[in-house]
Amino acid sequence: MTSVFPLEVVTVVGIGADGWTGLGDPARSALREADVVFGSRRQLGLLPADLNAERVSWPRPMLPAIPSLLGAHADRRIAVLASGDPMFFGVGSTLVRQLGPDRVRVITHPSSISLACARLGWPEEKIEIVSLVGRPVERLHTAIHPGRRVLALSADGTTPAQVASLLVARGYGDSQITVLEHLGSEAESRRTARASEWAGEVTGALNVIAVDCVAAPDARLLPLVPGLPDDAFDHDGQITKREVRAITLARLTPIPGQLLWDVGAGAGSIAIEWLRTHRSCRAVAVEHRPDRAARLAGNAAALGVPGLTVEVGSVPEALTALETPDAVFIGGAVTAPGVVEACWDALKPGGRLVANAVTIESEAVLGRWQAELGGDLTRIEISRAAPVGGFLGWKPMMPVTQWVVIKR
Repeated sequence: MTSVFPLEVVTVVGIGADGWTGLGDPARSALREADVVFGSRRQLGLLPADLNAERVSWPRPMLPAIPSLLGAHADRRIAVLASGDPMFFGVGSTLVRQLGPDRVRVITHPSSISLACARLGWPEEKIEIVSLVGRPVERLHTAIHPGRRVLALSADGTTPAQVASLLVARGYGDSQITVLEHLGSEAESRRTARASEWAGEVTGALNVIAVDCVAAPDARLLPLVPGLPDDAFDHDGQITKREVRAITLARLTPIPGQLLWDVGAGAGSIAIEWLRTHRSCRAVAVEHRPDRAARLAGNAAALGVPGLTVEVGSVPEALTALETPDAVFIGGAVTAPGVVEACWDALKPGGRLVANAVTIESEAVLGRWQAELGGDLTRIEISRAAPVGGFLGWKPMMPVTQWVVIKR
């Protein structure tokens, strides 16, 4: 019989809480032919005692250890256990990224998400999915909207209480939470309560949290399109104002997966709203004042993008070690010597550079650079209605000169 293990291929087997009995024939054959099986202690404990393969438990942290462990067993037939679907927030994706798709064979299994949707009667294509495994609970903020359904993958048994607290703080205390424990096993169970009534008890470590979002009448709406209210951010006045921010983000053109530098970040509003447009967007906020850097990190967590990278330091020196950006915004550092040059030189071909100026000096800098590199100069003037005695009148904000250039 031909082996299912080409020697250079790692086989990843998805396994559920029902263990060996839930595996199909291809998965069982792959594990029986393996010389060594990697997995967590819990996963390895699901295998039958008569399986001949050596069992190796992943150390913690797991990711740094993968290359050396696989290398130590390179002359053996290797199988790796994954919880549920290996390509859904699983080790299968990690191994493909490290080894390449031609060296990884994946045998899938129903994911916890598909099992949860089956139990709840929720269409998978109509839900938001958020992984909180090894990630801050604040990532939920961008998925919480009136009438939406969210499935969250828990880090452990304390995650449901954290989710309930976050919902209450956002004004979504009437949302229904259902915690589905040990999906697919004989011990499967569920608990349901409103977020405001969740007792906070610790659940089973293996659980998925289903949230049916219900907003209170006074709950603040935080859409994903740019232009959040200025008071959605904690700031000391150093912030790109709402209307100008929306225009600025439109010119920066957020594209999924791309990286932004927000140079002279202040409250971090540009970087934060860039990240909120898509979960795969990335951003680095560069700020020389530690107090502002701490404040913008807090803003990022509160608005659902705790993955924002914050670089504290003076520019252009702080830019030298950063990953090459797809887009750059220069806000509070236009007049700093060498900043525009450094940003332009670092920018990828096809990348966008947007710089805003509110002073005569910074406007003059943009004029000189536009003459050298081209691009568009736009003057943005916004007025807001404000009381004038017993009437309303237009109160102009400081005009903003904006330079936009694409690196051809």
